[in-house]
Amino acid sequence: MSVKEKEFAKLIKDNQGLIIKVSRLYTNTLEDEEDLFQEIVLQLWRSYDSFKGQSKISTWMYRVALNTAITLFRKKTKSPQTDELMDFHHGDYVEDDDEKQQHVAVLYKVIKMLPNVERAIVTMYLDDLPYRDIAGNLGITEVNARVKMNRLKKTLKDLMEKHA
Repeated sequence: MSVKEKEFAKLIKDNQGLIIKVSRLYTNTLEDEEDLFQEIVLQLWRSYDSFKGQSKISTWMYRVALNTAITLFRKKTKSPQTDELMDFHHGDYVEDDDEKQQHVAVLYKVIKMLPNVERAIVTMYLDDLPYRDIAGNLGITEVNARVKMNRLKKTLKDLMEKHA
């Protein structure tokens, strides 16, 4: 394995939670979630050389992951297979705490009810991305990102109470 591949593997391992969150929030079945996880890893690999370090690596990864999630099932095309990248499996990274998983499942359920852009805002907000990065990833202003998130907090609270 080359140095570049080792760096990339570490990057994926260190940021696997980000990829899992996006995969869960933009799919409805475990199979689709696993497919999206692998597609995101593939797209990250394809664009790895283009990362210039002008933003945090997690911000760049979110941008790639969200763009991949939003466009993947519209295209309905099969992704090319690669040997090294297919070694990353979604199931390797899922936690096994039942109570925590139940709470997370309810949260994902209500977040999935949101439109794509709002879903993305909440996902990045939960990962403590600054509003500047959220706005940059979505092509909106920082003020707009803040306003949307404040409105989404109330929406999520209402949905959690209704579905908990």
